[in-house]
Amino acid sequence: MAHPRTLILGGARSGKSTRAEQLLADHDDVLYVATGGTRDGDEEWAQRVDLHRRRRPASWRTAETCELEAVLADADDPAPVLIDCLALWLTAVMDECGAWEDTVWTAGGEAAVQRRCDALAAAWRATGRQVIAVSNEVGMGVVPATAAGRRFRDTLGRLNMAVADASERVLLVVAGQVLTVKPLGV
Repeated sequence: MAHPRTLILGGARSGKSTRAEQLLADHDDVLYVATGGTRDGDEEWAQRVDLHRRRRPASWRTAETCELEAVLADADDPAPVLIDCLALWLTAVMDECGAWEDTVWTAGGEAAVQRRCDALAAAWRATGRQVIAVSNEVGMGVVPATAAGRRFRDTLGRLNMAVADASERVLLVVAGQVLTVKPLGV
């Protein structure tokens, strides 16, 4: 396959972003899509962002956006895309939809979030670009204590499944070690 779609899953600090970067290391031009945004006044977050920036080659471009559907649909840019990460994208979508609140969730927030997830999965399936997305694997942890936390976990789990179904390759990173869940060419 000339332009595989790869999903890389793992827990926090598992090495999934590093592995994604390694897969594209031989490309001079990569569009690195950072979905985390900035968090004014959060020094620890700024340090994490800086660490990611320092690891990437200087020739790579960075786009800080959650408009992933547009990035995936851009046929004029031949560069491979690295999306880091779907969990942060979903956080932004839930913020935008007000979906953390129980009353908003039941009064249309769930449907609004699902529409965005469906649109992203469709764009992922349709893209002609080589693309790698990083996401948190949420199915192995503790059950969140809040309804909003469980909502997020369940929604991200479904999004990960949809993206994995439309991917040619799925990798799981545990303690820096890569396990192939869905190999290329199968």
